[in-house]
Amino acid sequence: MLDKETIVCRCEDITLEEIQSLIKQGYRTIDEIKRVIRAGMGPCQGRTCRMLIAQELAKAYGIPVSEVLMPTFRPTVKPVKLGTFAGGESLAENG
Repeated sequence: MLDKETIVCRCEDITLEEIQSLIKQGYRTIDEIKRVIRAGMGPCQGRTCRMLIAQELAKAYGIPVSEVLMPTFRPTVKPVKLGTFAGGESLAENG
């Protein structure tokens, strides 16, 4: 069994206890939880925590994980040289 202080979202430092508290308050989707405490909004964009949160939701509501509504995703941040925006390099050159 996991400790309540187990970190679920490492990017935003969110614990299992915080996730479970929101679920007890009636939050039913990963997106709702994401908007309240920023779980899944760090640099990894939820790649580490979204399935952990989905498992907690499934357990709490007695449904399969496959029925938990998945959140909207954004691609991870990729550094781009400022020269690209200034017209100094083409995107093809940056790969």
